[in-house]
Amino acid sequence: MQALRRIVRTALMAGLVTRLCLVPVLAGGLDVNAGWTAEQGVDAPSYAVIEPRSRNLNLDVVVLACEQVDDGRVLQLQLYLTNDGPLMPDGVAAGRAKADPRAEIVIDDHVFPVGLLFAEDHVVLSDETREMFPGLSEHLLDAIEQGTTMRLNFDLVAEPVGRPEAFDGGAVVDLQAGPAGTRGKVVAAVRRCATGPAPQNVALASPRR
Repeated sequence: MQALRRIVRTALMAGLVTRLCLVPVLAGGLDVNAGWTAEQGVDAPSYAVIEPRSRNLNLDVVVLACEQVDDGRVLQLQLYLTNDGPLMPDGVAAGRAKADPRAEIVIDDHVFPVGLLFAEDHVVLSDETREMFPGLSEHLLDAIEQGTTMRLNFDLVAEPVGRPEAFDGGAVVDLQAGPAGTRGKVVAAVRRCATGPAPQNVALASPRR
């Protein structure tokens, strides 16, 4: 809920959304069994939020966001944290973060290596770039829309000398949560943001390493 409020606050400060359309989401919060929750009060949502079913790190919510880039738009998977960061496994001090963290997305046993980038108030996962902007490929978006379970695996902690690299943090997202008639439809609606007329309320981000 704290991370969701940060998403809303950032968008409001940018003047990109109205307070009215976000009140239903804030009032009800997020339900891990509800699946994707789309932006409220608009015909074409520019983002959807989902809470992981389980995780062992300071990840609060996952956001599929439509971002304005130059004269077009890209879709990103953004991670908002329960605190000010950095993204780390539970109980591990920030000072043990490795210099070159890595991540992967696994959807129904299909592995998608992804880049791990850090913005001012969130983390971005991407598997391709468009004009230097990180985004998600159509192949990965198809899997998110049609898949059953999404696992986010992270290698965030520096290993002792001589130890092989290993994933040490993770989260599981139930892509089929929510009413049967809506499964996949929210993701499909956000995907249309990247190909349809420019929305008036696309949230902006400036990913940086």
